Amino acid sequence: MGKIFVFVNQKGGVGKTTSAINIGAYMAELGKKVLLVDFDSQGNMTTGVGVSKDKPSIYEFMDDDSLAEKAIKHSAVPNLDAISADESLAGAAIEFADEKIVSKEKRNFILKEALDPLRDKYDYILIDCPPSLGLLTLNGLVAADAVLVPMQCEYFALEGITLLLQTVKRVQKSQNPNLILGGIFFTMYDSRTRLAQDVVRNVQAYFKEAVFNTIIPRNIRLSEAPSHGQPISLYDPSCVGAKSYKKLAEEVISRG
Repeated sequence: MGKIFVFVNQKGGVGKTTSAINIGAYMAELGKKVLLVDFDSQGNMTTGVGVSKDKPSIYEFMDDDSLAEKAIKHSAVPNLDAISADESLAGAAIEFADEKIVSKEKRNFILKEALDPLRDKYDYILIDCPPSLGLLTLNGLVAADAVLVPMQCEYFALEGITLLLQTVKRVQKSQNPNLILGGIFFTMYDSRTRLAQDVVRNVQAYFKEAVFNTIIPRNIRLSEAPSHGQPISLYDPSCVGAKSYKKLAEEVISRG
């Protein structure tokens, strides 16, 4: 049975979508069958992995799981599939909150019910959530086995991670007792700054083994790749960002 990872950080611009795409691409390159699930109405994962936004998207798929075959789109990377998202997903959060449409007991389990039948088809399912701790992200946390937290090396990231982990604990306690912290990893690291070094040191000291060893550096090629609809493994596999994401994917797989 495949494992489901959810990428979560309520702060935008931390490399969450970039990380989900590239970790998934390198998992696929390493022989794993991977499904990327775009769960953000901005659809950045969809664009970044180069699949179409044609319907059915994740929004329609959650409403009718018989659409699985049409909703799953093949990427240019062998073994890497994706379910797209578009602006229609923005309405899902409103619908989830409306008890006339979805009961309070079920509203956080909609994504889980949609994805569970796909577990046997994939080694890994990676969910990219919006930059918030709203109902869509809660659905991602309930659906997942483990949370992966990308963290930018800046002061406010330290404050944000505390709130995020409090949310994870609440979900563990009430709705998904099997959810674990899969790990924290650093993105956009600039070794020339004292602040980046201090943030890494402080987080490693506090979270210890929960922090991945691989650190993703600031790299212009990583920023360019999404505009070409390619993971970095296709766009520029020789750059330092690509090598770092390959190491990180190996580390994620090694942790189970």
